[in-house]
Order: sequence, then structure tokens, then C-alpha cells
Amino acid sequence: MNVQIFGIKKCFDTKSAERFFKERGIKYQFIDLKEKEISKKELTSVIDAVKDIDLLFNEKSPLYETLNVKYIMRSYEDKLELLLENQALIKTPLVRETESRKATVGNAQAEWKSWLKK
Repeated sequence: MNVQIFGIKKCFDTKSAERFFKERGIKYQFIDLKEKEISKKELTSVIDAVKDIDLLFNEKSPLYETLNVKYIMRSYEDKLELLLENQALIKTPLVRETESRKATVGNAQAEWKSWLKK
């Protein structure tokens, strides 16, 4: 199993994801979004896996309100560019299992458990 966790060190849900995999002896790669931005290819792979770009928006982010994201209807391409340019809008953690091309947004322990069964 090849797991990547994109998140922020101080984020409770990111810490929870790290703890989940660590407790099960599963090695993972942690990418701190404050230090290294997610690439367009990586972000697109997460979106393809979760099937809904809107799930990636962190509605609790101050930037979400500042940019009026909720009230502005945008195309998929516009939303993707907005997330890439303002990565503080991304809901964390983004967890990818690269071998099966699965991904989750936020704390999704039930989904991660299902990955372990395969």
C-alpha cells in the first residue's frame, strides 16, 4: 500500500489520518501543504478519485468567505485553478492510495479501513 497524506501539520484531521496509518503499521508520505504546494496532476488525480471537485473546498477557511466561493458559480477549470492558486481553500487531509488510485478528502477512516481489506 502506497499512501500519501496532503495536509497541514497543525490540522486535527491531518493528525488523525497520520495516526490511523501509523497505528496500523502502514508507511505513508506526508506532504505539508504549507511547505510544498500540491501539483495540478496530483490534485486532478484526487478529484478524479472522489468524483466531485466541490468536496475539496474547505468552507471553514477564511479565504472561502473572502473570495465569495459559495456565491460564485464556476466551471470545473475555474474551480481547479482557484484551488491551485489558493491552496488554503483545500480541505485537508487529502489521502491518496496511489496503487489503486483511490483518494479521500477530510477524515475518512471508514473508507481507509476498506482499503486495508483489499
